[in-house]
Amino acid sequence: MTKKKVLIPTKLDKVARDILEKNGNYTVVQEDKTELLALAKQHPDAHAVIVRSEKVTAEIMDALPSLKIIMRAGSGYNTIDTKGARKRGIDVMNTPGANANAVAEEVIALMLADARHLVEADPSCRKGEWEKSKFMGREVTGKTVGIVGLGYIGQLVARRLGGFECKLLGFDPVISPEKARHFGIELVDLPTMFERCDYVTLHIPENSETKGLINYGLLSKMKQGATLVNCARAGVVVEADIRKAKAEKAIRYLNDVYPKDEPGPKTVLDIADIMVPHLGASTKEANSNAAKRAAEEIIEFDEKGITSYVVNRDIPEGLDRAYGELAYGLTKLCRQVVGKDLKLKRIETSIYGELGKYSSWLLVPITAALSEEFDRASDPKAAVKFLSDMGVEYVKRETDEGKGYGNSITVDLTGSVDAGTQKSASIRGTVAEGTIMISRINDFNKLYFEPKGCTLIFVFKDRPGVIGRIGAALEKASINIDDVRNPHDSKGELSIAILKVNKLVPEDVVKAIAKDIEAVTAFCAEL
Repeated sequence: MTKKKVLIPTKLDKVARDILEKNGNYTVVQEDKTELLALAKQHPDAHAVIVRSEKVTAEIMDALPSLKIIMRAGSGYNTIDTKGARKRGIDVMNTPGANANAVAEEVIALMLADARHLVEADPSCRKGEWEKSKFMGREVTGKTVGIVGLGYIGQLVARRLGGFECKLLGFDPVISPEKARHFGIELVDLPTMFERCDYVTLHIPENSETKGLINYGLLSKMKQGATLVNCARAGVVVEADIRKAKAEKAIRYLNDVYPKDEPGPKTVLDIADIMVPHLGASTKEANSNAAKRAAEEIIEFDEKGITSYVVNRDIPEGLDRAYGELAYGLTKLCRQVVGKDLKLKRIETSIYGELGKYSSWLLVPITAALSEEFDRASDPKAAVKFLSDMGVEYVKRETDEGKGYGNSITVDLTGSVDAGTQKSASIRGTVAEGTIMISRINDFNKLYFEPKGCTLIFVFKDRPGVIGRIGAALEKASINIDDVRNPHDSKGELSIAILKVNKLVPEDVVKAIAKDIEAVTAFCAEL
């Protein structure tokens, strides 16, 4: 039997090579001195390539016509052309969590180094100076620490801080209160966190929803001399706002991330109290863990067909892509209806008609709609594990096809209002003539609106004149209404107003309208 060739064009722990060669079905070429494209041209028969931060472009893939797997020994894969790989039938995989402990420890190291002025004290002492009073520090023990993002790394940061007897506050849109309590974390909203904490550490991905999330509105709430730690992504903070808040409140900023990982001047030079060159995953242990996981995942993929860590999966054969968008869109809407700040406890799904055989796969876009930390290109096993890790129960309900719902999806979300109170929301949708349609929200039936664009929703006690008052308030705010749905619930007691508007309605306007019409539900979202 011909052995499969694996290229490792990077400084990766030799454990990957050892595991693959011991398996007996692989031959490994590990060469970190030769440029990847040149190496690819020398080995066009390669079955897999394992990379770290190397760029894998269309040109490289074209030079490897036999390539089936691109393995990223680490979590981030923005240096890989994942769409190009999918077009060529190449699966891109990663090893999420392999470097989580390394990043968590770096956070603690930065906090301690800054608190005790170790970076400045070392060169001072080497020069023969003795400036003890100048380097008077503070203790981390007993401080209040906020963790933004409670995935792999955020949870480990909480564990590592346990020995310092810190008060831990957390923010994450998915993790359940029970799971947070397991780590000794009190869940709060972001403004509360920034007001109360001595330290805030960031562990969220950079995307359309998180870019610029940490802005002046939050930073201005921080305590005098509080510390912000960013070992996540550069784009989640607004540098200019850190600069402003630092001038006003002497905020400390500890940074390990930049727009590009490359030599040259850095824009945070004037605001970072400590800045290091993206060292989060740079430990021997993290390198070894990622290498081991990379080799094991390749073997499991080839021998058992395990695809849990494929990050560029396409939709299953036979499924209309629109139903994946339906699952994603109605879940995002359901999250708004149940309350975006409520802590999720349970997800229940009912998948009707021919969609039933794809119900496992449809959990992927549903999970991705709930958390930006979950990659939508992952597989169903990864979705189940993610929800379990976040302490969210998943229930797949049996369906009654006699109801005549056709190919439709129902998603119910339940969240905690407080220790003794829960709130649920239920939404059903379908696809009609290629268009995603929401057919029901709770007891409001036959809605048939497309969850797309800026959507304003109010639920209120049914009575005359309410729609007119909403329209007048929007006119005053220079907001145009493009479409309206206004049915009653099944009991005729409540009404729902669903308004498609030309732009997002400011939060203060939404609150003012809600107060005026005594709404029980009110929000505006871009779906």
